[in-house]
Amino acid sequence: MRILCTIPHFFQPHDKGKHASQGKNPQPRIQALTQSITNLRQLFGQSQTIIDIGHKLALPANQTKDSQLDIIICTTQDYHLLDQLSVPSHFYHHYPTQVEPLLLGFECQAVLRDYLGKYDYYCFLEDDLIIQDPWFFIKLNWFTQQTSNLNLLQPNRYEISSHAAVNKAYVDGDLLPRVTAPFQNVQEQPELKGKIMGIPITFCRALNPHSGCYFLNARQMNYWTKQEHFLERDSSFISPLESAATLGIMKTFKIYKTVPQQANFLEIQHFGTNFLSLIGKQVNLATSN
Repeated sequence: MRILCTIPHFFQPHDKGKHASQGKNPQPRIQALTQSITNLRQLFGQSQTIIDIGHKLALPANQTKDSQLDIIICTTQDYHLLDQLSVPSHFYHHYPTQVEPLLLGFECQAVLRDYLGKYDYYCFLEDDLIIQDPWFFIKLNWFTQQTSNLNLLQPNRYEISSHAAVNKAYVDGDLLPRVTAPFQNVQEQPELKGKIMGIPITFCRALNPHSGCYFLNARQMNYWTKQEHFLERDSSFISPLESAATLGIMKTFKIYKTVPQQANFLEIQHFGTNFLSLIGKQVNLATSN
């Protein structure tokens, strides 16, 4: 499997910054991006072995034919922390630009288009997202094989903490229907059901299709680039950041997520506890009946 991942990365301290990329302390951002890159390489790269204790040999493990992972990090001007990362520079390719920081996600779309025909999966991840599941792409492939390439399965983003009101929280729950109604009709094929490893599983059209990422197979990426709205840089979904990550795919595909009861079927970690820490404060913790 050949995988191309693009990551928009930006950091510029600001006294009144609303985002983690504008915080005064760069260390959380360095740690997040380092872990994102490292996990991608560990899960989907070729350098994996199993130790044969009897023969004292490290033998290849998890090898698949033509396995390839490439990571391209898109930055703008000199507002980045790449020179402070603790990962080898050959783990990724640097793609510098001069665009406005909020538009970096659209630059990633252009990069993905430029590599059409060379990969099996074309991916976008914000620089604080971490995949923990080695079967991530196997699940995505299973979903499209069972349904259609016009259906896109999005992972559920989560945060974890051992010191908060809850230990794990999925942070992209439903938006009010009116928020995405201009861009999608969730009543069209509202639910899909399947069975994997003998376990029934339910997917529903996402009232909140945002996950800060997307993972398209080659046919899906090719189909998206042929749409009139591809790279139009429409920022009408919440803000340019959310629009770059979600609006284009929402206009192009029927987006599904697993129901909350099975949220962990396909998930991706959001670094930190910015959302989780709201529970018990701005977000009430529901009581069970």
